Amino acid sequence: QVQLVESGGGLVQPGGSLRLFCRASGSIFAISDMGWYRQAPGKQRELVATIDRGGSTNYQDSVKDRFTISRDNAKNTVNLQMNSLKPEDTAVYFCKADVIDGSGFRSHWGQGTQVTVSS
Repeated sequence: QVQLVESGGGLVQPGGSLRLFCRASGSIFAISDMGWYRQAPGKQRELVATIDRGGSTNYQDSVKDRFTISRDNAKNTVNLQMNSLKPEDTAVYFCKADVIDGSGFRSHWGQGTQVTVSS
C-alpha cells in the first residue's frame, strides 16, 4: 500500500511565502510524475505544478515565476515553494504521485493541506 503525506500549509499574508512538503511511502518500485494540485471552495481541482523523474517541470500560468516545484527521487519526496502568495492562491493543496507498485501503475493522492492567504 502507498501513502502520501503532505505538510507545510497554513495562514500567510498576501506577498508571503510557504513551502509544502509531500513524502510517498509504502510498496513503491518507482515513481514517474509527481505534482501538486489545488481545490478552492466551490471550484474543481486544478493542476498547480508537475515534475517528472528527470526534473522537467510544468506550471499553471497563474503560478509561473512565483512557485517552484522540486523532488528528491531517493527520498520519494516532492516540495512546492510558494512565493508572492495572493488571496486567490487560497485552497486545499493535494500532492499526487504516479507510482509503480506491486499491483502495477496507479496514481495516489495525499489527504490535502490547507493554504490560506489573507490579511
